[in-house]
Amino acid sequence: MLNKVILIGRLTRDPELRYTTNGIAVAKMTLAVDRPQFNKEKEKETDFIDIVVWQKQAETCANNLGKGRLIAVEGRLQIRSYDDNQGIRRKAAEVVADTIKFLDWPKDRDNQGSSSFGGGGFGSEISFSGDDIPF
Repeated sequence: MLNKVILIGRLTRDPELRYTTNGIAVAKMTLAVDRPQFNKEKEKETDFIDIVVWQKQAETCANNLGKGRLIAVEGRLQIRSYDDNQGIRRKAAEVVADTIKFLDWPKDRDNQGSSSFGGGGFGSEISFSGDDIPF
Protein backbone atom coordinates (compact mmCIF):
# COMPACT_ATOMS: atom_id res chain seq x y z
CA MET A 1 0.00 0.00 0.00
CA LEU A 2 1.07 3.57 -0.62
CA ASN A 3 0.05 6.86 1.00
CA LYS A 4 2.19 9.64 -0.47
CA VAL A 5 1.21 13.23 -1.26
CA ILE A 6 3.29 15.86 -3.07
CA LEU A 7 1.93 19.41 -3.28
CA ILE A 8 3.21 22.78 -4.45
CA GLY A 9 1.30 25.90 -3.49
CA ARG A 10 1.20 29.12 -1.51
CA LEU A 11 0.46 29.57 2.18
CA THR A 12 -2.86 31.25 2.93
CA ARG A 13 -1.66 32.53 6.32
CA ASP A 14 1.37 32.39 8.60
CA PRO A 15 2.06 28.96 10.14
CA GLU A 16 0.52 28.48 13.60
CA LEU A 17 3.09 26.99 16.00
CA ARG A 18 2.07 25.19 19.18
CA TYR A 19 3.62 22.69 21.54
CA THR A 20 2.15 19.45 22.86
CA THR A 21 2.05 18.80 26.61
CA ASN A 22 5.28 16.82 26.09
CA GLY A 23 6.98 19.87 24.52
CA ILE A 24 6.91 18.64 20.92
CA ALA A 25 6.51 21.41 18.33
CA VAL A 26 3.61 21.17 15.86
CA ALA A 27 2.78 23.73 13.18
CA LYS A 28 -0.43 23.96 11.20
CA MET A 29 -0.81 25.84 7.93
CA THR A 30 -3.09 25.93 4.90
CA LEU A 31 -1.77 25.55 1.37
CA ALA A 32 -3.60 26.99 -1.66
CA VAL A 33 -3.11 24.72 -4.68
CA ASP A 34 -4.53 25.62 -8.10
CA ARG A 35 -6.28 22.86 -10.02
CA PRO A 36 -4.82 22.24 -13.49
CA GLN A 37 -8.14 22.68 -15.32
CA PHE A 38 -10.56 25.61 -15.59
CA ASN A 39 -14.23 25.62 -14.50
CA LYS A 40 -17.20 26.45 -16.76
CA GLU A 41 -16.60 30.20 -16.27
CA LYS A 42 -12.99 29.77 -17.53
CA GLU A 43 -11.61 30.46 -14.05
CA LYS A 44 -9.00 28.50 -12.15
CA GLU A 45 -10.26 26.69 -9.06
CA THR A 46 -8.16 26.36 -5.95
CA ASP A 47 -8.04 23.71 -3.24
CA PHE A 48 -7.16 24.74 0.33
CA ILE A 49 -5.31 21.90 2.01
CA ASP A 50 -4.46 21.70 5.71
CA ILE A 51 -0.82 20.81 6.43
CA VAL A 52 0.60 19.58 9.76
CA VAL A 53 4.36 19.66 10.47
CA TRP A 54 6.09 18.25 13.54
CA GLN A 55 9.22 18.80 15.63
CA LYS A 56 12.19 20.91 14.42
CA GLN A 57 10.71 21.31 10.95
CA ALA A 58 7.60 22.89 12.55
CA GLU A 59 9.75 25.50 14.29
CA THR A 60 11.72 26.17 11.10
CA CYS A 61 8.51 26.71 9.14
CA ALA A 62 7.02 29.00 11.80
CA ASN A 63 10.21 31.09 11.96
CA ASN A 64 10.82 31.38 8.20
CA LEU A 65 7.50 31.13 6.36
CA GLY A 66 4.58 33.50 6.05
CA LYS A 67 1.43 34.15 4.08
CA GLY A 68 1.96 33.94 0.32
CA ARG A 69 5.20 31.94 0.41
CA LEU A 70 5.60 29.22 -2.22
CA ILE A 71 6.45 25.81 -0.77
CA ALA A 72 6.57 22.14 -1.74
CA VAL A 73 5.18 19.59 0.71
CA GLU A 74 5.85 15.87 0.69
CA GLY A 75 3.99 13.71 3.17
CA ARG A 76 0.99 11.48 3.75
CA LEU A 77 -2.77 12.00 3.79
CA GLN A 78 -4.37 11.55 7.22
CA ILE A 79 -8.10 11.43 7.94
CA ARG A 80 -9.01 11.98 11.60
CA SER A 81 -12.30 12.09 13.46
CA TYR A 82 -13.30 14.49 16.22
CA ASP A 83 -16.40 15.74 18.04
CA ASP A 84 -17.29 19.40 17.42
CA ASN A 85 -18.66 21.86 20.02
CA GLN A 86 -22.19 20.47 19.55
CA GLY A 87 -21.09 16.85 19.99
CA ILE A 88 -21.41 16.02 16.29
CA ARG A 89 -18.83 13.58 14.93
CA ARG A 90 -16.73 15.22 12.15
CA LYS A 91 -13.85 14.15 9.92
CA ALA A 92 -10.89 16.23 8.84
CA ALA A 93 -8.41 15.51 6.05
CA GLU A 94 -4.88 16.88 6.36
CA VAL A 95 -1.43 16.22 5.00
CA VAL A 96 1.18 15.28 7.59
CA ALA A 97 4.41 16.64 6.12
CA ASP A 98 7.63 14.66 6.04
CA THR A 99 9.48 17.31 4.02
CA ILE A 100 8.87 21.01 3.36
CA LYS A 101 10.91 22.83 0.72
CA PHE A 102 10.95 26.63 0.49
CA LEU A 103 10.60 27.50 -3.21
CA ASP A 104 10.90 31.29 -3.11
CA TRP A 105 12.51 34.09 -1.16
CA PRO A 106 10.56 36.25 1.31
CA LYS A 107 9.33 39.51 -0.29
CA ASP A 108 10.93 41.71 2.37
CA ARG A 109 14.32 40.00 2.06
CA ASP A 110 17.22 42.47 2.14
CA ASN A 111 18.99 42.40 -1.23
CA GLN A 112 22.08 44.02 0.27
CA GLY A 113 22.55 41.36 2.94
CA SER A 114 24.61 38.24 2.64
CA SER A 115 23.17 35.18 0.97
CA SER A 116 23.96 31.51 0.95
CA PHE A 117 25.67 32.12 -2.40
CA GLY A 118 28.20 34.51 -0.82
CA GLY A 119 28.64 38.23 -1.33
CA GLY A 120 25.64 40.44 -2.07
CA GLY A 121 22.00 39.50 -2.31
CA PHE A 122 20.68 36.85 -4.65
CA GLY A 123 20.65 38.07 -8.23
CA SER A 124 23.09 40.92 -7.60
CA GLU A 125 25.55 41.75 -10.34
CA ILE A 126 29.12 40.46 -10.12
CA SER A 127 32.06 41.51 -12.21
CA PHE A 128 34.54 39.21 -13.91
CA SER A 129 37.00 39.33 -16.77
CA GLY A 130 37.56 36.94 -19.65
CA ASP A 131 40.57 35.57 -17.75
CA ASP A 132 38.18 34.17 -15.13
CA ILE A 133 36.57 31.77 -17.63
CA PRO A 134 38.46 28.43 -17.73
CA PHE A 135 37.68 27.55 -21.38
